[in-house]
Amino acid sequence: MNQIRTFLVLAWLMVAVLLWMEWGKEKTAAAQPQQSGAVQPGASVTVPGAAAGSAAVPSAPTDLAPIAPTPGVAAAAGTAAAGAQRVVVQTDVLRVVLEGGNVVQADLLEYPQTRDEAASPVRMLDTDPSHYYAAQAGWVSSTNAAPSHEGQFVPENAAASATLAEGEQSVIVPFLWTGADGVTIRRSFVLTRGNYAIEVRDEIVNGGSAVWQGFPYRQLIRTAPVVTRGMTNPESYSLVGATWFGSNIGYGRRQLGDFEDDGPLNARDSQVWIAMVQHHFFSAWIPAPDDDGTISMQVDRSTGAPRYLIREIGAPLAVAAGQQASTTARLWVGPKQVGLIQAQGVRGLDRVVDYSRFSIFAMLGEGLFWILAKLHGLIGNWGWSIIGLVLLVKLALYPLSVAQYKSMAKMRKFQPRIAQLKERYGDDKQKFQMAMMELYKKEKINPIGGCLPVLLQMPVFFALYWVLLESVELRHAPWMLWIHDLTARDPYFILPVLNIAIMWATQKLTPMVGMDPMQQKIMQFMPLVFGAIMIFFPSGLVLYWVTNGGLGLLQQWWMIRRYSEAPAKA
Repeated sequence: MNQIRTFLVLAWLMVAVLLWMEWGKEKTAAAQPQQSGAVQPGASVTVPGAAAGSAAVPSAPTDLAPIAPTPGVAAAAGTAAAGAQRVVVQTDVLRVVLEGGNVVQADLLEYPQTRDEAASPVRMLDTDPSHYYAAQAGWVSSTNAAPSHEGQFVPENAAASATLAEGEQSVIVPFLWTGADGVTIRRSFVLTRGNYAIEVRDEIVNGGSAVWQGFPYRQLIRTAPVVTRGMTNPESYSLVGATWFGSNIGYGRRQLGDFEDDGPLNARDSQVWIAMVQHHFFSAWIPAPDDDGTISMQVDRSTGAPRYLIREIGAPLAVAAGQQASTTARLWVGPKQVGLIQAQGVRGLDRVVDYSRFSIFAMLGEGLFWILAKLHGLIGNWGWSIIGLVLLVKLALYPLSVAQYKSMAKMRKFQPRIAQLKERYGDDKQKFQMAMMELYKKEKINPIGGCLPVLLQMPVFFALYWVLLESVELRHAPWMLWIHDLTARDPYFILPVLNIAIMWATQKLTPMVGMDPMQQKIMQFMPLVFGAIMIFFPSGLVLYWVTNGGLGLLQQWWMIRRYSEAPAKA
């Protein structure tokens, strides 16, 4: 029993050390000067006269159609915008800036940066070079003129702004590109009330005398965000990088720093989508479900600060002379709010709520959040919902906990007998162990019974930890009294101190059978060590641990009263 308990303690310490090492590695990597990275040959072609800092326009894969762009041939420019005009569009949840047919800035109006009501909203997309983040789309063709994402669309209307009026459900902002061969492409942005998904529709009208063919592409490009690293900062553990999905390749994820180290990505599939994710928020391009696409990634270092890009190139679209065609995609810019994401009806998109890279924790996390959301629907408070969730988890795992606490109670009962055996055999550990196992066998004590339930419960607790860490629904959510934000630390450290006290009381009730004095001292310091680690954790996580530990302490106290009785004499 004591060896297994010691192993569990060492395992927890190892996890803490690994997290610390990972944090140190990321901090060191961020401090090192960036090296120039090579781009795969044929992966992209550069637009002549492109604006500084822009990503290259991709060449389309040659296996998609008989007519495909030749690597090295740049997309011809159409009617480029001189000093590209910006259009500001606002709905009840979004304020976006459109320029050159791209979304270059986006504010989430319902999500302030801080709890202060007067705080400015979270800005997802941004033109600031130090926080550059854009959603771009364009066309590429080796045989025809085609508009890239380099500001070649111009607003069709003269208005510099558009606002969703009272009673309206949507607002449409059209842009236009006109080619020299009589082809026009009208790009319409459709923003809907209460929706973070922007419909982006391209309508191609071929007024020329020959077939026009092009490949649509959509991409997300950004610099690495500034994240305050620290063991107690939840943002440090959240995935900041790219994710993608295809019906055959499934779900994939990659940290920004691993874009090049993990090798090139060139995956063709159906039902694809691409996304850039960060703590609580994400952006995503979602093509039509029946469109095939090829997903690729690269790093642009031409601007100083690296810009990380994930791109989706669609299947070719051919439009005969005198005909027209259209293609549609959705651009999501918003929170990782599970209900809204699922309402999009996109396969695999809910995986952007990244409970874990390990599937078992991800599945458990999804189930636990579903229960948490249902409790919130009944209670209306996320803090009490966390307490309710812990209660339900404890009830579900009660049969396992009974075995654990029964074992501890019996161990406590026979602690004097074991102490006498240790005194009798002195330094002969082999004889002591044999005598102790004989006592266990005689009294029908299972030394493993107290630890196996703990191991079985650990996946549930880890999954719940990530649910509380990742859920945007808890962002800035109050509990009661002094806890005004469950994602911030306890301002008066009341919960952390209570957590230390509960852990200390639990330790006092836990038998330390067969441990030498040094091991006993280490175990006695564990509440203080783990309590100190958690002192700056978000209060929602500490509330979970306090509730879980408090219920565990009550269970252990009751089992000791019921099963330990008086200490057994030799």
